[in-house]
Amino acid sequence: MLNSRRSFIKKTLTTASVLGTGGFSFAANTPEKYPFNLSYAPHFGMFRASAGEDLMAQIDFMAAQGFRSFEDNGLMGRTPEVQKQIGERLAKHNMEMGVFVLDAGENWKVSYTTGKKELVDGFLKLCKDAVEVAKRVNGKYMTVVPGYFARELPIGIQTANVIELYKRAVEIFEPHGLVMVMEPLSDNPDLFLRYSDQSYMICKAVGSPSCKILFDIYHMQKNEGRLIQHIDWAWDEIGYFQIGDEPGRKEPTTGEINYKNVFKHIYNKAKASNRNFIFGMEHGNFGKGIEGEKALIKAYQEVDKFL
Repeated sequence: MLNSRRSFIKKTLTTASVLGTGGFSFAANTPEKYPFNLSYAPHFGMFRASAGEDLMAQIDFMAAQGFRSFEDNGLMGRTPEVQKQIGERLAKHNMEMGVFVLDAGENWKVSYTTGKKELVDGFLKLCKDAVEVAKRVNGKYMTVVPGYFARELPIGIQTANVIELYKRAVEIFEPHGLVMVMEPLSDNPDLFLRYSDQSYMICKAVGSPSCKILFDIYHMQKNEGRLIQHIDWAWDEIGYFQIGDEPGRKEPTTGEINYKNVFKHIYNKAKASNRNFIFGMEHGNFGKGIEGEKALIKAYQEVDKFL
């Protein structure tokens, strides 16, 4: 989410209260430009060396570094009690919940493009379950993927099956103001959804504010390149961004993507159109341990300061 220079985390949030013992904090050395211009969303495990294993302590640490959002792919697999704790801790820090995955387990590999009734019914049940999960964390965004190609079917039939499935899903999400964001992926060539223009077409056909694109910059660099051009083409249907440099899928500045330019373009375009985005940090750490985590934070400071 773009920010109008809100003040950084309250100064009373000390290193001791945030981290307990054994952690580190940049609080004393925080640049004046905090918080970040863009709303970057770390995930559990990214700062484990600094904050420890406790999940709530990790959220505290993220907040202390100026991150204003958080995402958790595995949220649906956590107990309702833990989900509620996450929501409460995010609210305490005025942080926004980013995406969680509409988790079908191994069924995501079984293509929803087939239109098979048992798969459709299972997906719609997951959508209803996700509504309850979103309530516990005050979340809005759920990642969805249509799975693998059904190679026995023509591509147009598969596309129509996905559109019809998502039309039924948005009937569940719209009353709650929730948004499923379709993620085109680069993991292997068997995946049906791989390109931003393909995702754009599906979103236009579904025709709902509850069906948008998750534009993962790492995956799209691998699949199609020309990142800024493809962002412009798909702009109206993009609802969420994720980050990862290529090669390696680590933090910005560790690969070939010019994140300074990409972020600047998105920042200016979003400001001009009065739109807000979360930028999920769906990548690993290039370095190990506390020093690697420090380097990751500095990398985001570096690419963000040009906005």
